[in-house]
Amino acid sequence: MAPKSILSVNAGSSSVKITFYTLERPPKVIANAQVSGITAPPPKLKYTRGSKEHSEELKDRISTPQDAFKFLLQRCFSDPDLSEVASPEDLAYICHRVVHGGDYNESVVITDDTYHQLEEFENLAPLHNFSALEIIRTCRQEIPNVRSITFFDSAFHQTIPEHIKTYPINQKIARANGLRKYGFHGISYSFVLRSVAEFLNKPIEKTNIIAMHIGSGASVCVIKDGKSVDTTMGLTPLAGLPGATRSGSIDPSLVFHYTNEAGNLSPASTSEMHISTAEDILNKQSGWKALTGTTDFSKIAVEKPPSHAHKLAFDIVVDRILGYIGSYFVKLDGQVDAVVFAGGIGEKSALLRKTLVEQARCLGLAIDPSTNEKGPTEDQTILDISKNEGKGPRVLVCQTDEQFEMAYNCVLKYGQ
Repeated sequence: MAPKSILSVNAGSSSVKITFYTLERPPKVIANAQVSGITAPPPKLKYTRGSKEHSEELKDRISTPQDAFKFLLQRCFSDPDLSEVASPEDLAYICHRVVHGGDYNESVVITDDTYHQLEEFENLAPLHNFSALEIIRTCRQEIPNVRSITFFDSAFHQTIPEHIKTYPINQKIARANGLRKYGFHGISYSFVLRSVAEFLNKPIEKTNIIAMHIGSGASVCVIKDGKSVDTTMGLTPLAGLPGATRSGSIDPSLVFHYTNEAGNLSPASTSEMHISTAEDILNKQSGWKALTGTTDFSKIAVEKPPSHAHKLAFDIVVDRILGYIGSYFVKLDGQVDAVVFAGGIGEKSALLRKTLVEQARCLGLAIDPSTNEKGPTEDQTILDISKNEGKGPRVLVCQTDEQFEMAYNCVLKYGQ
């Protein structure tokens, strides 16, 4: 009988990524597959197995994350080269990334009970939890014999102190409705913390870092003695830094001046997913796309921006991140082991890293220009781009891996 494997699923609104891993410590990748462009057809498939890579535009009609998930499973199970996973019987666990986990501080096995709890949070993060829950529903119906385990982006931040996570509003109403700072990108920060501590040869519980997960959704987290003590996202992923289509933190009254329909249901709502016009505008119609017309940050982070709007968008992103680096440096009392860039843009944009480090040089940050320019190689988890070792915090690039982090913790907690 073939050894069992783990499947990690990471569903967004426009893409679904799945990775098969071996059930060992640490897990090893068997195959990777993803469908992107679900909301901007034609959808594209990318498939990697060992050194083999394959990509194609799909003719199949794939309009929802669960369509994409079913398509990927079918495709992988029917691949003659992928003998390790030929059917659901070969799976030991399915790990799901869920953005909002309310008060959960660790992963949970999906049962009727925990599933209904997750449905309760759906109202807090309809734009973010919906895709993952739809796929969990599919797994419960179609692969009921394989244990589904959910990992929450908010769980890592359960250690944030009360005075930081509390909003100064009527606390009776706040408690009744779960209105507080939760924070997100926690699966990524968990991977970053573990990898950086190992790289610096420090115990996790003695590691102090300012970590940035900068992608089309972006956040910063301050980690003291191996625990999250503050992060830029709040009740939902909208707070803090601007993103590709998110405004980030703005004056809370702005949206009521923007439109007098802020509280109405947005046309983007469906019978299962209720989104207000305000949420739709600030999550989907803002960010650097609203300023430049593109969600692709690599077209904005260039030495010679094509327009004033592109330069403005870049300057805004730099300014907002810089504000949090300064604030978090103070929160760590200057005892910072490393400032870490992660996430698609953090890992790829040498210009963003260079600009931020130059503007934060008063904190002792400095980088080696050629190492920064090259960036990490494909199989390099951590790249040290610092200069003047010993004078200030290290500046590191970490290629984060949420799917691996879920599989790693799955093996650790649930075992063979």
